[in-house]
Formats: sequence, structure tokens, C-alpha cells
Amino acid sequence: MGRLEIWKRRARELKREIYAIYLAYKDPRVPWYAKLLAACVVAYAFSPIDLVPDFIPVLGYLDDLILVPLGIYFVLKLIPDDVMSECREKARALSGEKLPTNYLAATVIIAAWILLALLSVHLLLGILRD
Repeated sequence: MGRLEIWKRRARELKREIYAIYLAYKDPRVPWYAKLLAACVVAYAFSPIDLVPDFIPVLGYLDDLILVPLGIYFVLKLIPDDVMSECREKARALSGEKLPTNYLAATVIIAAWILLALLSVHLLLGILRD
């Protein structure tokens, strides 16, 4: 098996794990603080927009390579093992279906970028006036 196939398989496994966390988020046996972190991780992972756009060299992929796996790591520490096992099985069974896209998270990220752009323009104009 070539490296490309290994990476593709790992990407599928990561997507399935995120979907399992999404299913665990909806489980009543999961504590509220785990649900809160799970909601943030899943919303960011399923968002069609990244916090740092991928076209920015190195930093663009850093969030995908560090933030998402780190978030998954901490969420998995908070979710009970039996719940996570059940959710992984459900995710495996549903793996052929299209995964959800979180447009609310995308809207928040776009709004943050617009706000930062407006703030930058405001600061730049203030500097140019002085």
C-alpha cells in the first residue's frame, strides 16, 4: 500500500472519528463540558471554512494538522469509553452517508475574518492620518 493510500485511509478514519464524536455529543450520558468541547471540535471540523485559510503557506494547514487532532484528543478523554465505543460502531455503520456541513461555524469564522479586516483597515487609516 502506497503512502497516498495510507493518508487517504487515515483521513477517512479521522472523518469517521469526528462523526462518532458528533454522535456522542447527542448522547445524554455525556457530561455537559464534554458536549461543549465536542460541539466546538465537530463544528470546526465540519465547517467548510477554516480559521486559517489553506492558501496561507504552512499556517493554512497547521489548524487541520494540529487543532483538530488536539481537539479530538481532549474530547475523547472526556467522553465515557462505553459511549464512544457505541458511537464508533454507529459511525462505521453510517460511514457511507454524506457527513454534515456546519454552516453556522462557517458563518462565525467568516464574520471573524471580516471583523479582523475591518479592524485592520481602521487601524491602518488611523496610522495614515497621523
